[in-house]
Amino acid sequence: MALSGETDTLREIESRLGYEFRDRDLLVRALTHKSYSHEAPEGSAPHNETFEFLGDSVLGFVIGDLLFRHFPDLDEGAMSKMKAYLVSSAVLARMAGALAMGDSIRLGVGEERSGGRQKDSLMANLCEALIAAIYLDGGIDPARNLIHRWFADEIRAIDEDDLLFHDYKTALQERAQGKGLPLPVYEVIDEIGPDHQKRFLVEVRLANEIVARGEGSSKKEAQQQAARHALHMDGEQEQMKGDGRGEEG
Repeated sequence: MALSGETDTLREIESRLGYEFRDRDLLVRALTHKSYSHEAPEGSAPHNETFEFLGDSVLGFVIGDLLFRHFPDLDEGAMSKMKAYLVSSAVLARMAGALAMGDSIRLGVGEERSGGRQKDSLMANLCEALIAAIYLDGGIDPARNLIHRWFADEIRAIDEDDLLFHDYKTALQERAQGKGLPLPVYEVIDEIGPDHQKRFLVEVRLANEIVARGEGSSKKEAQQQAARHALHMDGEQEQMKGDGRGEEG
């Protein structure tokens, strides 16, 4: 499947992955998005969707094993949160970005024009497809070694006492539901700076009351910061109530 002109590119990708394929067709398929496959002559460029499925399973197994060995005393709920964070699209896309894999994926014209190389979901799927290709080519050991290298720093950085993993919006939503309140509502109230350095200011409301604001380089980041501030303020209020009850007792 690989053309002679692609050989140097494939070698460079193997170098980044730290793995040399015996069957480079597997690597080429892992790099082939369905948009490219659909535009190629029928059957000439199989895409990587089934590789994504297999890679997701291999990744989940290896990450589960790693977490079990690193945190043997944690309960299932805590390890499930860790695993969900580690295999999330955001983390996998960051892995792909660190390896500059966005430059290597084969995209169709339409997907290329729509910025496919910058889409987290597409880059995450590419990571899973690459894991599958290595597993199919060399078995579980090289796939496990790759995953260990990719995730070693992430696992070492996990704080067992803080398993939010910066997903403050979900935490605030759960806290609101636990108190019988409606879901938080986020609103962009200002945009600051030029387009290439824009900052967003967001308010979060609970029960129509503004409870916090947040700022970030994207709307999502600003929302997370607003939720973080809201959680912090709520925690302080709960602590004050607790201190008050203690004094009365």
